[in-house]
Amino acid sequence: QVQLVESGGGLVQPGGSLRLSCAASGTIFTLYTWAWYRQAPGKQRELVASIRRDDYTDYADSVKGRFTISRDNRKSTVYLQMNSAQPEDTAVYYCNTGTASKPWGQGTQVTVSS
Repeated sequence: QVQLVESGGGLVQPGGSLRLSCAASGTIFTLYTWAWYRQAPGKQRELVASIRRDDYTDYADSVKGRFTISRDNRKSTVYLQMNSAQPEDTAVYYCNTGTASKPWGQGTQVTVSS
């Protein structure tokens, strides 16, 4: 049974940093491109960043240069380092494969506010 567990969210001031983690179980982690998504209130879920099996990364324009995605295949975990956080980054953040092929986890809330 596949399970995705996101953690690390919280309240951060504008300009601050957070590191999100997503632990995957019940799947062969190394086979997939992994990604972070987010959903703000009243908006559709959007792709934020992705990392391929060869560690090639890609980012939405809105987070490019501020966020960094990484993966640890030994721990079956994908990370999102959020720097220079902005109020528009406020959302629930989820991880999944690059094609969103797994059941969604509960997500982790990130709130950027002073």
